[in-house]
Amino acid sequence: MERKNILITGASSGLGMEMAKQFAAKGRNLALCARRVERLEALKAQLEQQHPQITVLIKSLDVNDHDQVFAVFNQFNDELDGGIDRVIVNAGMGKGASLGTGYFKANKQTAITNFVSAIAQCEAALEIFRAKNDGHLVNISSMSSVRGFRRALTVYAASKAALANLTEGIRVDLLGTNIKASCIHPGFIRSEINEKVEKVPFMVDTDVGVATMIRAIEAEKASAFVPSWPWAYLRHLMKIAPIKYLKAMS
Repeated sequence: MERKNILITGASSGLGMEMAKQFAAKGRNLALCARRVERLEALKAQLEQQHPQITVLIKSLDVNDHDQVFAVFNQFNDELDGGIDRVIVNAGMGKGASLGTGYFKANKQTAITNFVSAIAQCEAALEIFRAKNDGHLVNISSMSSVRGFRRALTVYAASKAALANLTEGIRVDLLGTNIKASCIHPGFIRSEINEKVEKVPFMVDTDVGVATMIRAIEAEKASAFVPSWPWAYLRHLMKIAPIKYLKAMS
């Protein structure tokens, strides 16, 4: 099914920005939100110049302001002709460190942004979709959701595992409706969140990785690990690997 009007959170950089660019190339109308409005303004100008046939709306949004999440989503829904029919919950962060090393504030911020604020976005999206019994909710998790990881990934991986379980629960709850819910688990795709990491196995460029994400999103798969090679296969090995091998992956 072609979803014409797509809302993307965290669209000012990284995977969110690249998804906006690739969906624009497909002729989709976009509702883009993030904290850094100046970046959204530059992105909007670029997309409208390259694809004058589409509508691009932008709004400032800090997803940790939960009341504002509902307000912005509803404003976008009112302003787009036909309303929003796909929401991509992409905003997130990867701050943190090993627990017990003095970085509780950063770990807490990651947990709230990646999970509690994702709940707010899911709630706001599903209120819109339930009203018309149609729509597609997409949560961007991570391949790290498969197992626990160390250091900066400890809370990040836990938050992404929680998001994956949340999506499955939503999917169960939506059985018998026309509303779909998908969970996308990107592997190592180059973006601002990992730009300082030099040596990572199977890392792919942003445009290549996001293209695989979009194919999975458009197929409305319940769950997808992308790029499929190696993550669709490696995730099974990760589940049974002895814990000492997880150290080499984080």
